[in-house]
Formats: sequence, structure tokens, C-alpha cells
Amino acid sequence: MNTQGLIDSELPEAVAASVPPAVEAEPAPEPEAVVAEVATTAESVAAVPGLDDSSLYIHRELSQLQFNIRVLEQALDESVPLLERLKFLLIFSSNLDEFFEIRVAGLKKQVAFARELAGADGLQPHQVLARISELVHEQVERQYAILNDVLLPALEQHQIRFIRRRNWTLKIKNWVRKYFREEIAPIMTPIGLDPTHPFPLLVNKSLNFIVELEGIDAFGRDSGLAILPAPRLLPRVIRVPEEVGGPGDNFVFLSSMIHAHADDLFHGMSVKGCYQFRLTRNADLSVDAEDVEDLARALRGELYSRRFGDAVRLEVADNCPEHLTSYLLKQFGLAESELYRVNGPVNLTRLFSITGLESQRALQFTPLTPVIPRLLQSSEKLFNVVGKQDVLLYHPFESFTPVVDLLRQAAKDPNVLAIKQTLYRSGANSEIVDALVDAARSGKEVTAVIELRARFDEESNLALASRLQQAGAVVIYGVVGFKTHAKMMLILRRENGELVRYAHLGTGNYHAGNARLYTDYSLLTSDDALCEDVSKLFNQLIGMGKTLRMKKLLHAPFTLKKTLLDMIARETQHASEGKSAHIIIKVNALTDPKMIKALYKASQTGVRVDLIVRGMCCLRPGIPGVSHNIHVRSIIGRFLEHSRAYYFQNDGDEQLYLASADWMERNLDKRVETCFPLEGKKLIGRVKRELEAYLADNTQAWVLQSDGRYVHLQPTGNQNPRSAQALMVEKLSGPLAR
Repeated sequence: MNTQGLIDSELPEAVAASVPPAVEAEPAPEPEAVVAEVATTAESVAAVPGLDDSSLYIHRELSQLQFNIRVLEQALDESVPLLERLKFLLIFSSNLDEFFEIRVAGLKKQVAFARELAGADGLQPHQVLARISELVHEQVERQYAILNDVLLPALEQHQIRFIRRRNWTLKIKNWVRKYFREEIAPIMTPIGLDPTHPFPLLVNKSLNFIVELEGIDAFGRDSGLAILPAPRLLPRVIRVPEEVGGPGDNFVFLSSMIHAHADDLFHGMSVKGCYQFRLTRNADLSVDAEDVEDLARALRGELYSRRFGDAVRLEVADNCPEHLTSYLLKQFGLAESELYRVNGPVNLTRLFSITGLESQRALQFTPLTPVIPRLLQSSEKLFNVVGKQDVLLYHPFESFTPVVDLLRQAAKDPNVLAIKQTLYRSGANSEIVDALVDAARSGKEVTAVIELRARFDEESNLALASRLQQAGAVVIYGVVGFKTHAKMMLILRRENGELVRYAHLGTGNYHAGNARLYTDYSLLTSDDALCEDVSKLFNQLIGMGKTLRMKKLLHAPFTLKKTLLDMIARETQHASEGKSAHIIIKVNALTDPKMIKALYKASQTGVRVDLIVRGMCCLRPGIPGVSHNIHVRSIIGRFLEHSRAYYFQNDGDEQLYLASADWMERNLDKRVETCFPLEGKKLIGRVKRELEAYLADNTQAWVLQSDGRYVHLQPTGNQNPRSAQALMVEKLSGPLAR
């Protein structure tokens, strides 16, 4: 998307504000052609900051907001189908909700308890909160401007209309009145505010209305205020029948219906004003696994409490009078800076329901049919294939089905004795869980290591844990103090009188839905050493004992971080000896100061470092004498970039690892993670080429500057557009698929 051209020509002023600049892409240099840029003058050496200098680091929360801004930019990209653009705008809202529920809530807690510890960037929590408020206010205003001035008019051109009250015809008014009285009013509960009706406890992120009243009720009360919660079971967007609204897809907001008929809920009173608002609360669970005897029971209790955590943000309709917003802020203990006025629905995420309209397929991405590699297409016995060679899959371009099928075959195979599986996020109605249940019921030894504390999936994981236990599986909740984030499956099978192990290792969750939306790698293997390592790690999770020595597998919190630092140091040594040295890292986030410092040292020595970091990145590239050899890009496109890959040139003896871990302190120090090597020139070469495709992308790439800004790459005049994701679709899922 040429964002600069849009600013100059067609965007409303409020939308154009703060659009990041687009830059022309330069041809991606060949690794062997890169010459390290090393500072040589005395002046430049003197100006180089120490590697602990706070100016070399970007605050993680501010970097996370920058990622969300890149997501919002997709809503302006005219090469993206219209309903998908709307979806990106809604993802911005969803991400922002979680950001306030977890990150802002955590910062506020630090300030409240006077535990303000500055990170590597030197910013105190209260300083970060001030910057967050400024940036989010600016971007939320811009988001609603994009919605109202760009997307809604464009949707109307395709007969998708959100009909505002001022545009209701008599026929629509009559239909709304009938719908309100039959479907909405009976389940609404207005709450008048007086000494016997104190301000109600409102559920996190629920839609509510504050109503100004005039008059005296039957009991002589005249408090003048009421709160009107909208039941969560009611749809926030309601389709208007074609015979009422006319041809096309016509919708009315629930909030508009309530505004229009609030008088019906307060008989004999006069409604002076009715204003929607939404409160966001702290949703981080505070269960200390070390202090509870039954983690599952403690979590169930905490899940209820999550709905009523401390307030962190108040969103109100932009026409809400100041005396009412002041009243609400006082009730919730919030500051003026935590108030967000919006020009539209306060709960935009509920618009997701219309982004998949069956009648508007032309406004959505063409469905992708993930391919099953030819190697696996004709095989009903995957054990025969995996027993002969490793199989690498790249989702969603290649199907996740072989992973599910391997487990299904294991569940039915009389020669399979045991199955062990980690589960972090598997989703409702999981085929993986179905297969594990079938295996347990057929008498196989099934062990599931389920992470109950996977954020916002706790309830789902509690349910599937119960289901597996009822089927006869052994369910383990991981290790106290360490989330189990590793993605691994182990199958033990008797073949010719011997026990043979098969394993699946991945970079993403065992979630078939996400496997169609996220980019992730899967490795199916029967490699003796690697499968033995997986078996050892399962034993370590399930039982107790000292750290076990692994042959190939790297695992956090034990060997992964140290080995990565050693491999970076090795590249640094090669560069200091005048050898070619190159590191490529693809992760979702890079925030660990130790890893960043190691990369800075590598850059100073002459190592070429290419980082593909989708989300948070606390490293500052392009600083003379420090990070001049480091380049950082973020890919934002149709699919969520989720795979983690680590490449080291190693003086020609290339090494490439795939992993479940991002380069964050929590992942490397406080989680159970797996990192596994790819072996053989074929697999290493394949993934390296895929990484190079991301480095050559000039349409969906955003390049991080040393000042923390991201600029959107654009092809030069003589350069063809290159999209890594489009290339993967063509190579892996299209006619060129293997």
C-alpha cells in the first residue's frame, strides 16, 4: 500500500494523521556480497554508547503498540479485500483490549504499589503509562476516522449498510420498535441509582449505558441517573430483513435500538440522555501456583474474579456530557487520561460477526486450501513414511491434517502402546483431543501435559483436561512456576519386537483453526536421538529429577538460552577472524536484554544480523558502532507470522533450528520450550530460502528505524512486487506445490 500517496490525495485529515511513511525497497543484498560497516575513526569510536546504555533499547509496551499500529494500517490497504480490511481494524481493537487488560493493568499495579522498576530502556512505569495514553488516544481517534470516513462508505457501495437512527425509514422504525419490545426489553434490567441501589459491579468489557432521567418515580425517587447493562447474549449488530431495509446486507446496532427506546424502560420518566460506555478491567490472573494445593480449583475461582478486576480504561460515546464522564471516572477510580471518547460503537470487536458474510465472498480473501505434500497423499500408514525420513510442513500453506492423521492412526493402531502430548491452546472441538480420547478409551497409555494458565484459554483447557481424565488419560498440569509452552507429541510403537518412537515437534499450537491462519512449522520424525530427547523432556515434566543431558534438543529454561548465546558468540568469533558471518532470526518478539546485547556485540564485530520480528522488538538497529550491521523487519499480511526459526552461518557448516520460543525473558527463563535442529542440506536449504523470501519482501515488510519508527517498504520503479506469503502460497499450495 502506498500510504504516502493516500495521505496526499484521498484520505480525510483525521485518517491521514500519523500514517507512517512508505519507503522504496532496495534490492535484497546477497549474503556473500555484504561488507561489514565497521566504525574506524576515533570520533565515531568515542561516540559509541556502552551496551547497557538505555538509549539502545525500546520499551516493550511501546513497541507492542507500534505493532498494533501496523495492523491498523492494513485497514487502509486497498489491495486487501474490503471485509478483510474491516477485520484488521477490529483486530486492532481486540489487541488493544488485551493490551489494557494485561500490560496496562500490570504497569498500573507497579505504580500503585510503588514498585516502579525501570527496564533496560530506563523508563519508569508512570512514564510509560503517560506515553501509552498519548499514543492510544491518537490511534483510537484515527481508527474511528478510518471506520467512519473510509470503510463504512466503501461497504455501502457494496450494499453493506449500518443504518444510523437519523436514516431510519418509517418501516425500519416500526420494525425496530417491534424487535425491541419482543427481543430486547424483556431481558433488560435498568438500575436506578440511589442509596438503596448503589452503582452496580459491571462485567469487564460489557456494553452499558448511563441514562439521565427527569421526573419522580412511583416511590418518589428522583436521583436522575440509571445504569442500563446490555445483556451479553444479545447480538450487538442486528440484521434488518430485506423486506424492511431493502436489498443488500442491512444492519442496525443494538446500541441504536436501545437509544431509540430507552423511554420504554423507564415508564413515566423522561430520558434526557442515554450514552453508551464500556469499562476495561485488569484480566490477569493472580493465582500463585506455589501457594495452592489444587491449581485447577484455584483457577476456576479466579476465572470468575477476572470479570471484575480493577478498572484500567473507560470508553464512552463522544457526545457524553462531561459531568457524566466525571461521575463515571470517579466511580471507577480512573484519571481523565484513562477516558477514551469514541465516534461509534464502544465495542467494535462485536463487528467480527459480519466480516464473514456468505453473500459477500468477493470482499474476502480467496479461501486457501492447504496442500498435503505428495509424499503423504497416498499413504494410509504415515508411520511407514515418517519411519523412513523426516517430514517438514509449513502451515497454513501445507496442511496440518497429517499431524492430526498421525495421531488418529496411532489411536487405532494395535501396535501403539503409548502417546504423550503437550497442549497449550487447542481450541474447542479439537480433533487432536478427540484422537487422544479415542486412544485412551482403546486402552493405550495416554499422557497429556496441559498448560492451564494459557492466557484467555484457561477455561477451555480446564474443560479438555476434565474430558481427557474422564476418558482415562493421565493429565499433568506442567511444572509449578514454569508455563509449558513446548509443542511436542511422542508416540511409542512396537515394531518387529522393538519399541520405536515417533515424534512431532512444532513452532505453533495443536490448534487446527490457528493452523489455517498462522504460519508455523511442523516436523514429523522418527530420529532416534531426537525422539529420545523428547521422551526425556516428557519424563522431566511428568516426574521429578535432575536436568537430563540431551543429544539434539535444546530446551528452556535449561540449555536453550545458553546455547543460543554460544552460537551468537561463535558467529562473533568468526567475524573477528575475518570470516563471513551471518545470523537470521525469525520470532514473534525480541525483548530479552541479554540476547539483544549479544546481537549488538556480533554487529560490532562485523556479523550480518537479519531479524524478522513480527511484534515487539526492543533492539534499535542502525546505530553507528553498535547495530549498524543489524536489520529488523516485521511482516504484516493475511497470515499471522508465528513461526520461529534461528539460522547461523557457522563458517559454512550451516545450522538451522526451529523453536516454540520467542526471544523474551519469560520464554527463555520462565517457560518450558523446545528448539530442534533441522538436519540435512535439503531441509536447511528449504527453510533458509523461505527466510530469504521474507528478507526480500517489499510489499508487506515494515522496516524498523533506529528511532523506533517503522517504515513500510514499497517496490522501486523497476522492481517487481514481492510478497513472501504470496510466494509461499504459490510454491507450497499452488500449482508449483511439491
